[in-house]
Amino acid sequence: MDNKAIDTDILLEESLDKILEFLEEKRYFQARDELLKYNAVDIAELLEEVTEKLEIEMTIILFRLLPKDISVEVFSELPSDDQVEIVNGITDKEINFIVQEMDFDDKIDILEELPANVVDKILEKTPKNERRLINTFLNYPDTCAGSLMTPDYISLQKDWTVGRALEYIKEVGMDAETVYTCYVKDSGRKLIGIVSLSTLVITDDETRIKDIMRTDYVWENVYEDQEEVSEDFKKYGFLALPVVDNEHRLVGIITVDDILDVMEEEATEDIERMNGVIDFENSDKGYLDKSVWQHALNRLPWLLILMVAYIFTGMIVSSFEGRLSEIICLVSYMPMLMGTGGNTGSQAATLIIRGLATDEVDTSDVLKILWKEIRIGILIGIILSTFNFARVCLLDGQEPIIALTVCAAMLLIVIIGKVLGSMVPLMVKKLNLDPALIANPAISSVSDMVALSIYFAMAMVFLGL
Repeated sequence: MDNKAIDTDILLEESLDKILEFLEEKRYFQARDELLKYNAVDIAELLEEVTEKLEIEMTIILFRLLPKDISVEVFSELPSDDQVEIVNGITDKEINFIVQEMDFDDKIDILEELPANVVDKILEKTPKNERRLINTFLNYPDTCAGSLMTPDYISLQKDWTVGRALEYIKEVGMDAETVYTCYVKDSGRKLIGIVSLSTLVITDDETRIKDIMRTDYVWENVYEDQEEVSEDFKKYGFLALPVVDNEHRLVGIITVDDILDVMEEEATEDIERMNGVIDFENSDKGYLDKSVWQHALNRLPWLLILMVAYIFTGMIVSSFEGRLSEIICLVSYMPMLMGTGGNTGSQAATLIIRGLATDEVDTSDVLKILWKEIRIGILIGIILSTFNFARVCLLDGQEPIIALTVCAAMLLIVIIGKVLGSMVPLMVKKLNLDPALIANPAISSVSDMVALSIYFAMAMVFLGL
């Protein structure tokens, strides 16, 4: 974190203390004035803190005291739970003003979170054309491009001159989501090209748009999965992408600020899945906002599956119980070998799952990946085995044959762990499933069973058990 960020955090903490003091003394206007020292994002953060430390009623009081134009920006930055509470605490007139003044994409996000009766009230007072458009956007599935887009874009006609286009941008630019890229449509609303603002500015005023527009643009279908859309943003680095319907008619654009939220959601989902946490409600609530029951429900399935899997691990141990009693020292090395196998498998799985997500690797690379992981496993296995041979002989005082048994098992366990961790996600991807579903705990449990089997096999080979 840089010094500027640290200074801002300190200032916000100091202001929060002042605001809380003002509120306790019912000096509401002084609290509002302290809030107005900051931008909308910081004000929203301070209001969240007020809600946590006092109560939502105090947040509502402060919110209603904010200037109208600022209150709109602040409202769009608040978490959905606080938005609903504020909506329930202000008048219908205030609600309508906030919603009408918001950017269209933010408006859709808010309406999706609000109670149905409140949405109905808002739509009743919304102009007919806008109401139809809002209903269209609300009907798109939550995970598709249509749910992310906004209709507030700059559209030009191919026969316009650059001079006319610039005049048009000056007229409507303030209401558009972005002016940096303009979209060219034909008479049937079909997207036929794009032109950047920089190109317009440096081109002669009499030049026709059709002569300077680019036709090799990237676009998204309105029903494209939002994860695929985020991949295109990462791949091409655009600030905005056009969204078209099945007839290639332009229906909206998606801007990078909206896709950043999707990237965060997808990353969170992958991390949770990789660690055996499945969000059945697809909730965007944070850790502290979820109930104990929600957390337990999300974590139980994999734990139950793994518990059953470890029954087989126990069966393997039981089958060698009599032989292990003959050389009891072998038992002390089982946790180390199982842990090493699980960790090496999880390492490989994490890297491959990330590689698949970022298109660094593909299922067609299976042989290259297999050969690389085998070599990595051999190298790591030799280093770990050498270290452990010295440890078993010198520190534990065991015979060299015991050390050889442990270290031979270690080498094979590391190699097979790397192979399992890298190949399983590729096989799952080949089946058109999400590799993150093969959680690290699952790979670890399989590695444990494999590790014990290899260990006991080495004991039979070297010790004749």
